[in-house]
Amino acid sequence: MLIGCPKEIKPQEFRVGLTPVAAQEAIIHGHQVIVETGAGQGAGFEDDAYQAIGAQVVDTAEEIFARAELVVKVKEPQAVERKQLREGQVLFTYLHLAPDELQTRDLLDSGVTAIAYETVTDRAGGLPLLAPMSEVAGRLAPQVGAWTLQKANGGRGVLMGGVPGVAPARVVVIGGGVVGTHAARIAAGMGADVTVLEMSLPRLRYLDDVFSGVFKTSYASKGNTAELVEQADMVIGAVLIPGAEAPKLITREQLARMKPGAALVDVAIDQGGCFETSRATTHADPIYAVDGIMHYCVANMPGAVARSSTIALGNATMPFMLALANKGWRQACEDDAHLLAGLNTHAGHLTYYAVGKAQGIDVLSASMALKV
Repeated sequence: MLIGCPKEIKPQEFRVGLTPVAAQEAIIHGHQVIVETGAGQGAGFEDDAYQAIGAQVVDTAEEIFARAELVVKVKEPQAVERKQLREGQVLFTYLHLAPDELQTRDLLDSGVTAIAYETVTDRAGGLPLLAPMSEVAGRLAPQVGAWTLQKANGGRGVLMGGVPGVAPARVVVIGGGVVGTHAARIAAGMGADVTVLEMSLPRLRYLDDVFSGVFKTSYASKGNTAELVEQADMVIGAVLIPGAEAPKLITREQLARMKPGAALVDVAIDQGGCFETSRATTHADPIYAVDGIMHYCVANMPGAVARSSTIALGNATMPFMLALANKGWRQACEDDAHLLAGLNTHAGHLTYYAVGKAQGIDVLSASMALKV
């Protein structure tokens, strides 16, 4: 199979879909790999690293999309990229379709077979291709939140760990999954007073058993959430409904009851955001204020640490990429129901229920799509 990797064109996105290591594995398995020139540069992988392992470096993304049978990326295809997709081609990348109706329509119109990293599952009920970036984003969230809290950036001017005689920042993490757990660990490590809000009692028990004394936990009722948010210097939104639009957990009305200059870090912004006042930003212009509350809503947070993120993502995606290339997408998905769960569009059909529900589009089941 001919596997292609274009350079990411989303603003300030420095990751790359294929590392030289992953490209080499594909070549060892008998496949051809073409990579756009400069695609890996932002993550520290120069063209010669790809050429050294037998990949072909080409001049344009247009050649990648025209030739490749399997296109491997990081972020959702941008409008100019979507115009180049075609039926019979497989796209393997993050999509986050639920809040992005325009992208959904373009993918359906193209007929491309699109498999989304964020909806591939595993035997434990996890999301193995989302997890590494959730870990990165979770660890970054307190770091960028601390920067947002600085007075020069419009924040409250509160130091995360405080100093002797001065209380540390109060940090509330909404969601106790992968993002929330990593965010809480880092924020607590910075010396902050951290509380994790979570609705799953088994997850609360797990967090308390494993991290007791590192951070506090609380049940995420509306009353508890409202009370803790009003007291917080920083709130990290870390909720996830796989493949679906994120629920809105803080309303604009609640901002008036928060501390002036408090920071909201919305890690769920790729899925539409979990704060009513969230809108996607970029690393070039990451924060904005609404009613005196600072919002950090960068839609590709892991791109800030592109090398670490690229390697972590490549480690996770490589086995699935090889399965798609070795067997073809149909056989690979027939053999692995967890990979089949990643199928979002095929031949003009939407195949992921949560996206259809969010956008009011009819859905063909992924298992039926295998027969189309």
